[in-house]
Amino acid sequence: MKAYPIDEYPARCKSAKAIQLMIMNNLDPRVAQFPHELITYGGNGAVVSNWAQYHLLMYYLSIMTEEQTLTMYSGHPMGLFPSRPENPRVVVTNGMMIPNYSTKENLDKLYAMGVTMYGQMTAGSYCYIGPQGIVHGTTLTVLNAGRKYLNSGDLTGKVFVTSGLGGMSGAQGKAGVISRAITIIAEVSKEAVNKRHQQGWINTVVDDLDECIRLMREYRKNPKAISIGYHGNIVDLWERLVVEHKKSVDEGNPEVLVELGSDQTSLHNPFNGGYYPVGYSFEDSNKMMVDEPAKFKEAVQESLRRHVNAINYLSNHGMRFWDYGNSFLLEASRAKADVLDSSGKFIYPSYVEDIMGDIFSLGFGPFRWVCASGDEEDLLLTDKVAGDVVEKLAKSAADENRLQYEDNLLWIRQANDHKLVVGSQARILYSDALGRATIAKEFNALVKEGKLKGPVVISRDHHDVSGTDSPYRETSNVTDGSMFTADMAVQNFCGLSMRGATWVALHNGGGTGWGEAINGGFGLVLDGEDSTTQKLDDLLFWDVLNGITRRAWAGNDNASWASDEATKREPRYIPTTPTFVDAKLLENI
Repeated sequence: MKAYPIDEYPARCKSAKAIQLMIMNNLDPRVAQFPHELITYGGNGAVVSNWAQYHLLMYYLSIMTEEQTLTMYSGHPMGLFPSRPENPRVVVTNGMMIPNYSTKENLDKLYAMGVTMYGQMTAGSYCYIGPQGIVHGTTLTVLNAGRKYLNSGDLTGKVFVTSGLGGMSGAQGKAGVISRAITIIAEVSKEAVNKRHQQGWINTVVDDLDECIRLMREYRKNPKAISIGYHGNIVDLWERLVVEHKKSVDEGNPEVLVELGSDQTSLHNPFNGGYYPVGYSFEDSNKMMVDEPAKFKEAVQESLRRHVNAINYLSNHGMRFWDYGNSFLLEASRAKADVLDSSGKFIYPSYVEDIMGDIFSLGFGPFRWVCASGDEEDLLLTDKVAGDVVEKLAKSAADENRLQYEDNLLWIRQANDHKLVVGSQARILYSDALGRATIAKEFNALVKEGKLKGPVVISRDHHDVSGTDSPYRETSNVTDGSMFTADMAVQNFCGLSMRGATWVALHNGGGTGWGEAINGGFGLVLDGEDSTTQKLDDLLFWDVLNGITRRAWAGNDNASWASDEATKREPRYIPTTPTFVDAKLLENI
């Protein structure tokens, strides 16, 4: 199971072949978390619900033509229906529920019945590209956390502590090294630790806390970017760091060994393997999860309370912590951990709310592409072309977005050196609407001219400017009261369908959990045709400006600027813009 060169797929149309390639990449054992269970990442993020569905899906893709569309109902291939070449070849919905019934209990029941499923984000939309898919965003998050919290974009000698190496969290070690930090990632699964070490995504592995602390001190004293996988429970690590600080205070030389902290355990799924309680082995936890679920839930919640207590202590002494949108704060609050202030708000920010939200509001997000030939030379050529586009845009960029272009230029120029490819020949690059469209048109021209050996599939993470409504992550910085609505994500899905995407997807859930988000994505095959070039501007403009316009209406300054700039280059774009009331008038009412 892997992404084969596109010409090896036995389908009647190129679009269907590309989708087959992307599906098989999602289930490649090097890429997927639990491939035999059809789970790509996040503990329960599935491609389809069962192997019968998989085989039927691949069969339909093999026989369909450009005048048919396959509808996917939460993993179930409902059939092929008549359509036109400009319509999507596949329309995917995952976990769509009547709102009053969108509960975790119903997910478990209906998933067992085979009538719904949890598609996470890019698992159920067939767009996952391995840990590279999040490493760029994690790198930008850590870099900008340094700029915001430590007043420095240089994290040399600074320690970043987090947890999770299973699925998307596996990117954290690589991101930390690219950011030049000393990164410690705790992971309870020995298999996951070894997998990331063998793939080169972490530099070294320890299973002893004394050795972990020794390495931390050594690299702080002699600064070197390194990623250390600690095979053990994150709570044990945080509590040991508290002990080390108290010891340093007693010795008259107070020292907090960690500057930055976060968490990427799969807390959207806390009681089914997304989070493991401290004090129990991995094996005993798995047994208790099945045999004594009530006891397991109690152990998880007690562990979360201890987890938070240690983080609170260190934060009170100078460490900066943020929620990585994995429902850490939400589940900790449900466990009655001390994460709320007197007004009932979380005491720590979401990383989107505090760090990435302004980047999204400028229109920059996780644009991706896959070279369907499977040839590394194709990927290297696309890297160069994309870098040249970004470099040109950076030279003419305004002060408001120049830093984003410069960060992303550095990323794409160094991407091959960091050996990011796991599975398909894929790349991720944070870019805005202008950058995405310019790059995609260049790629399509290369396919037409035969300079690339096969088509290129473009997509993005659902975790993007317009793709997801999620009050604790993607829309946590939308402050006009609409953070709990889902119009943006649903409108995005519809707009992509009518603007020529090859396939589209809309999901319930995502990284924050079932019922906590609505998110969607798409794929588009760049086949070298002129008709493909013609739809790129409209499709990619919509895919970014939809979210910018919503964020501008909510009062975000970056989004207002980006929206205004977009009107200058696209006369058909006429956004509804807010007029703000003078605060003094409100005070006098």
